[in-house]
Amino acid sequence: MSNEANMTQPNRRGLLIILSSPSGAGKSTLSKRLLDWDPTLSFSVSATTRQPRPGEQDGTDYHFLTEDDFKHEVAQQGMLEHAHVFGNFYGSPKGPVQNAIDAGHDVLFDIDWQGAQQIRNSSLGQHTLSIFILPPSIAELHRRLVSRGQDSEEVITKRMQKSWDEISHWDGYDFVLVNDDLERTFADLQTIVTATRLRRLQQPGLVDHVRNLQQEFEEIA
Repeated sequence: MSNEANMTQPNRRGLLIILSSPSGAGKSTLSKRLLDWDPTLSFSVSATTRQPRPGEQDGTDYHFLTEDDFKHEVAQQGMLEHAHVFGNFYGSPKGPVQNAIDAGHDVLFDIDWQGAQQIRNSSLGQHTLSIFILPPSIAELHRRLVSRGQDSEEVITKRMQKSWDEISHWDGYDFVLVNDDLERTFADLQTIVTATRLRRLQQPGLVDHVRNLQQEFEEIA
């Protein structure tokens, strides 16, 4: 499938594409492939109250806010979703996402089931596409975490303990893919995104087109 065919159509509304999975199921790899597949798709930059780490840039890695500013945004319904994690607040600012989907551009979210549920219940929920990625087995999930070589055994154990809680919410998503073959899973993901872009709701110009057809029909009749 060519990039030309994948480019966002200007006469449609964008999608809020949510990818969720337990750690190690392949979500990060699939997210990167989606961004490479369609350069008009952007990744949602989260806001946080934690301090920047070395090398992190405001507006690129995160939107760094004070706790007062963050709470103000929440009170003004400026966050699509938010959570308090390990002493800091994290959330997805609504403004940039609203601007993107109004311009016909999709926005990709890498969030858990709680964040996904908040977005589904937000004012932009009707434009949401949620996809959950399952591992082929728990043994394979553990193997992938170990083979990455990024975490200690203690961290891997914690990730594995958390994985079932995440997996148990699989039925709250629009689509569920079992990532037992990366190429096939990504092909399915492309198909889902392409088809959902054509939903009637995402094509605001259809109403005027049908009205024009009706007018033509009446003139002929």
